[in-house]
Amino acid sequence: MIAALRRWARRFKRQTLTVYFLARDPRLSTPLRLLALAVAAYALSPIDLIPDFIPVLGYLDDLLIVPLGLALILRLAPRALVLDARRRARAVHGRSTSRAAAVVIVLLWLLALGSVAWWLWRRVH
Repeated sequence: MIAALRRWARRFKRQTLTVYFLARDPRLSTPLRLLALAVAAYALSPIDLIPDFIPVLGYLDDLLIVPLGLALILRLAPRALVLDARRRARAVHGRSTSRAAAVVIVLLWLLALGSVAWWLWRRVH
């Protein structure tokens, strides 16, 4: 059971990296690139739009929306581009992760949320 979950998680991470590389490929159509970028950014972001502590809905995005988004992009993209992106994802997949990048992402989310809160506070007062 645990081994199967680990295989699924590795495959999910490779698919996310594949979609990320597709989003960066200029040969992909612009609308599909934007969709791929949005799905990859959401999947790789440490912060969810729907917090996980909300019953049922909190895990809905992780278990349903993100995998469906990944599958849609992988299905719509030209096969040659997907194969090239998969090759690049396999090459990068074994590397260690960057804690600095995670900190930057969290700080960007906090900055965005703080900006919205400040804007709302100014509108109210």
